[in-house]
Amino acid sequence: MSTKQIITPALRAAVHVRSSKLSPELAKSAAAYLSSAPSGGKHALPDLSYDYAALEPVISAETMELHHSKHHNTYVTNLNVSLEKLDAAVSAGDVSGIIALQGALKFNGGGHLNHTLFWENLCAKGSSEFPTSGALKDAVDARFGDFDTMKKDFSALTIGVQGSGWGWLGYNTNTGSIEAATCANQDPLKATTGLVPLLGIDVWEHAYYVDYRNVRPNYVNAIFDVVNWKAVEERLVKAQG
Repeated sequence: MSTKQIITPALRAAVHVRSSKLSPELAKSAAAYLSSAPSGGKHALPDLSYDYAALEPVISAETMELHHSKHHNTYVTNLNVSLEKLDAAVSAGDVSGIIALQGALKFNGGGHLNHTLFWENLCAKGSSEFPTSGALKDAVDARFGDFDTMKKDFSALTIGVQGSGWGWLGYNTNTGSIEAATCANQDPLKATTGLVPLLGIDVWEHAYYVDYRNVRPNYVNAIFDVVNWKAVEERLVKAQG
């Protein structure tokens, strides 16, 4: 991969996407992708706030290391490569090139976004405790009746994802309620459904095959023991404004 950094991507995008060759929608999309790059010019694999072994026995250290250092890192690497190509295509007014990159940008950008949130979702088993009061409990009770019903409904939806994808709890800003949803592949929840992501469960097989083989229901049921409900509630409160 080229070592060239994407310098001031928002400015570069603002200058180049004005080309009359680009539709307003394509120009807006390209500018959004380029301006998403951090100030250093490249996205980076985030550090974890816990050791790879911290989630055992629910998720093994082997799975965590492979998932974080290999799979997530691949999304980050490919996202940066795609952004460099997009930067060049926008600069050249290459409409065909910009369109051709949309799939890679969505897949790898979504993979980076989803996994970054996923790691923040998790904590050691002894630290995972659903709150007995507060905004999250109130929202769960209002939408599902109680925690157990939420877990049952959310789990069933997540287990039922066909192929690879994610199960989500999200906040609907229009109704003021939380909802369970699924997304295929690495499609980001908000861009796909409009819901603000609160809690995501990765059901790509690389997330659980080492520990659970192909028995997805066992993995989904177990992961609730290592959910960082404090982080979930913080996202909810922020989404509620």
